[in-house]
Amino acid sequence: MSAPQILMIVTSADTMTSGKQTGLWLEEFAVPYQIFKQHGADVTVASPRGGATPVDPRSTPDDAQKQEWQEAQQRLQNTRSLGDVQAADYDAVFLPGGHGTMFDLPENPQLVTLLEAFATGDKVIAAVCHGPAGLVGVKGKDGRPLVADRRVAVFTDEEERAVELDQDVPFLLETRFRELGALVEPAPAFQVHALHDGRLVTGQNPPSSARTAELTLEALTAD
Repeated sequence: MSAPQILMIVTSADTMTSGKQTGLWLEEFAVPYQIFKQHGADVTVASPRGGATPVDPRSTPDDAQKQEWQEAQQRLQNTRSLGDVQAADYDAVFLPGGHGTMFDLPENPQLVTLLEAFATGDKVIAAVCHGPAGLVGVKGKDGRPLVADRRVAVFTDEEERAVELDQDVPFLLETRFRELGALVEPAPAFQVHALHDGRLVTGQNPPSSARTAELTLEALTAD
């Protein structure tokens, strides 16, 4: 069997409209990236603008993680732009979070087109924490919201209030997903929680990064 081709899409946004710094939550990229590589996957990293990806300063790794995540961090220095990738080249797409995703991924026309091609091709679509913000505006093969009537895990309204950023984001992710008809299944705040519903895989928060990646790989081998 050939190596799985996985596209990871990260944010290009480094500032919230409130002026607070933001970006990618590093753990949500580095941990899945390592898991994918350990399982022999080929990983491509893309972002709305391409080039270097901003990392949320609140997710700065400790010394041990810096060493462990060195390769993953290097891959963030020169991402491809969304316009340079196409779904036909990949088996799965994975969207890590960080609050930056709330500002440049929802209803991004290039991202919507790309993810709808993944959905039409019955390919695996995965996202963790705030990464599911990129699924807002995406339609499934039936023309309804991709997440409608699908079991999902996303960063909850409770968690957003706990980190005191509920007034800084353009919308609350859990609330928006419920409005889209998603079957949101929240776990207690900041506990590991990830779900798969067919080819859709979602995780609730940073501690769920590894489990979301593992379910992504499982979904790739499922019938």
